[in-house]
Amino acid sequence: MNLTKTLRNQGYDLIGGPIRNQKLLQLWLKRPFSDIELYYSSIDHAFKSDVTLDKIENDALNVNATMKNEYKFNLGITLLEELLKSLGLGTFEVSSEIKSGKKVTISYDNSKTIEVPIGEIQTYLSDADFNHANRALLKNANRNNIIVISGILSAKNLVVEIETDFTLNADLTAKLNGIADGKLNFAIDNDHTLKMVSNTNNYFPIAVKADKIDFDNGHFDNTQLITDRRNLF
Repeated sequence: MNLTKTLRNQGYDLIGGPIRNQKLLQLWLKRPFSDIELYYSSIDHAFKSDVTLDKIENDALNVNATMKNEYKFNLGITLLEELLKSLGLGTFEVSSEIKSGKKVTISYDNSKTIEVPIGEIQTYLSDADFNHANRALLKNANRNNIIVISGILSAKNLVVEIETDFTLNADLTAKLNGIADGKLNFAIDNDHTLKMVSNTNNYFPIAVKADKIDFDNGHFDNTQLITDRRNLF
């Protein structure tokens, strides 16, 4: 089962960049032709409203290791090393120990999804005022540059399967586990497949649901789901 397609069907996109500080109800700024950047750490730091926003757990969106993205070997190893760095687990380069292979699959396990219903966010913004006079905020709101995170999918475990073009042995896994220092666990799944699982105690964000806030001349108009914007995060 393709992980990216499964998430997109639920309105989510995998986080592709190195930033892993996404949180529910953050406001991010995305100007045309510019990288996205954190704007406000919470929606109520920019707006005030009498509407209460409820955070709920979406039990229907349960990501597990059967949902995978499969990559050609060198591309997959490159993505894996960038992902490990973003999680603070990049203590070594996998490519220095595993130099060739056929493919890499990346998945996640022990996940949870926390959301705020978009209808509540829309009602909140319809009732809202700025916390204080703010011309920059008004300018970005009218230009539809502001994005709110309405859902976060987090996981405890990164699960990776590396299919090699050579026969694996116990010496290699022992060496990899020694270098990983307990943060990653390597095991031989079969003669040519090495399985790696991260050992983390905390949840880390792997996908987000994001909505652009649409203002018209200072009045809230609507929100627009923008998960079709690839590489936003």
